[in-house]
Amino acid sequence: MSDAVVVALIGLCGSGAGSLFGVLMSSKLTQYRLEQLEKRVQAHNNLIERTYKLEERTELQEEKIKVANHRIDDLAKRSEG
Repeated sequence: MSDAVVVALIGLCGSGAGSLFGVLMSSKLTQYRLEQLEKRVQAHNNLIERTYKLEERTELQEEKIKVANHRIDDLAKRSEG
């Protein structure tokens, strides 16, 4: 084999190895970023769930306050009358 063919084969092997290494590293980076994004989405979803529960509790407490105020008004009217 001539020197040019040997150099070409070595260059081909180097290019192939470099390309493969680049693809593997890119894949690992993409996988890492997806995992981080999934964690952030899960944290956001947990926040939304907690906010929804707090809103339900707030509505319940407001309803209880309304009922208590009506009861106080009824007792006040009864004591006046």
